[in-house]
Amino acid sequence: MTGAGPIETATAELAAWLAGAAGDAVPVGPPRPDADPGRLTLWPLELRPARQTRGSGAPEPYRLTVRYLLAAGGPDALAALDRVLVAATAAGRTPVLEAGDPALWAAFASPPRPALLIDVPVQVTHPSQPAAPVLRPLRLRQLEMLTFDGRVVGPAEQPLAAMRVEVVGQPYATQTDPAGRFRVVGVPHDPEHPAPIRLRLTGRGQVLTAEVDPTEPDIVIVCAPPSH
Repeated sequence: MTGAGPIETATAELAAWLAGAAGDAVPVGPPRPDADPGRLTLWPLELRPARQTRGSGAPEPYRLTVRYLLAAGGPDALAALDRVLVAATAAGRTPVLEAGDPALWAAFASPPRPALLIDVPVQVTHPSQPAAPVLRPLRLRQLEMLTFDGRVVGPAEQPLAAMRVEVVGQPYATQTDPAGRFRVVGVPHDPEHPAPIRLRLTGRGQVLTAEVDPTEPDIVIVCAPPSH
């Protein structure tokens, strides 16, 4: 796929492999309530940071993991899902059997169904470029690690408990308590170039993102009820 990016390429390659394993084409798209009951669907669900390597030579590629959701459209697709499971374990693609979270299916407005999570390593490679000359003395700075608190509320400031709160791009997640409060610990912060922090909130049939200022003394995120 000339000109395709790393995530697009990984998705196409995985879809092609799944078609061979399942014996039928696997379309890329979110699972829907009206999906073909005899088909599987593939959807890139999440990007996860991977451990980076450091070297003294050429710049190393940036590494990440793309987590895909492979869902069966219905009972008629179980045989195809079986074939994929057998082929994946034989090929060393160990699937993750954690796709039963009710909040996940509520976010897709779909009833829970048999599904697998497949993690695919991806790397972003940049052409090497000569280093620019250093024209001024180097100045070393150390980033601060912030801890901040916030609240998640609904209409009329009703506290929303058990909402999953994730820092986008970082492997940190927590949940709101019965008062809707949450605490985020250990987020890198540059005091000279402050920037908002993106949070992903999951629960009550919703997946929302919000940008917050970690220096605010009272962070309140308001979640509107899902529209029907």
